[in-house]
Amino acid sequence: MSLPEALIDTHCHLDAAEFDADRDALFAAAKVGAGRTAIGVAVIIVPAVERANFGAVASICRDYVGCAPAYGIHPLFVGRAKDEDLVILDATLRNNVCVAVGEIGLDDFVAERDEALQERYFIAQLEIARQQNLPVLLHVRRAIDKVLKLLRQHPVPGGIAHAFNGSRQQADEFIKLGFKLGFGGAMTFAGSKRIRELAATLPLDSIVLETDAPDIPPQWKVGARNTPADLLPIAETLAQLRSLSLVEVAVATSANAHAVLPRLKDFQTSGEE
Repeated sequence: MSLPEALIDTHCHLDAAEFDADRDALFAAAKVGAGRTAIGVAVIIVPAVERANFGAVASICRDYVGCAPAYGIHPLFVGRAKDEDLVILDATLRNNVCVAVGEIGLDDFVAERDEALQERYFIAQLEIARQQNLPVLLHVRRAIDKVLKLLRQHPVPGGIAHAFNGSRQQADEFIKLGFKLGFGGAMTFAGSKRIRELAATLPLDSIVLETDAPDIPPQWKVGARNTPADLLPIAETLAQLRSLSLVEVAVATSANAHAVLPRLKDFQTSGEE
């Protein structure tokens, strides 16, 4: 497989316990396109969610060639974080090869949340990203305008708005700030009209692909576990929405991922077994 024709999963929690029983098989299936095509997944970005899984993410990315780590404290995990975790995060980013700070951001979806605490950890991690000249992987659920406001106040070297589901105006604001927008399983549902319209009409150079496996399953996996191999049919969905070939989508979205995450070049593989 030539490099430009390989897919990049820009957000996959491959370290999750849901994959413990068959991680090797799922990783292999994603690499070879699940047997359907020569186009497989060359790189999988594995973001941490709290200090406790920094080690697991690092281990996964050592053991599976083509997996690239990001380290951060997720807004849903700030309640059990400590200030010293930020010190450890800063050191982890400085002392390990990684592609981004993430997964970080805000979440206004869950009923039980401490918005002030989420914001404090988000700002602190934006500052770490700025100091280390690293892009960020953003969690923005129901909090897009708040995230954009803080990004303007604490600018970073771009990144990815993971699982983007906002408006065209919000998408344009992210793009102005140097961000790409992550599209995945939600795009595969016929009823997701706004997301599908964005996927079809946004500048192609603003889009990257993701699974968020094992979460956010696509239409064919409702009620089941999402896996890295599902990135291929997700890419096929984007190709259909934009009237492009799968190869064109793979070339464009992979180039976009490399553009916004420059350190990906250290993890790119040929995808060949």
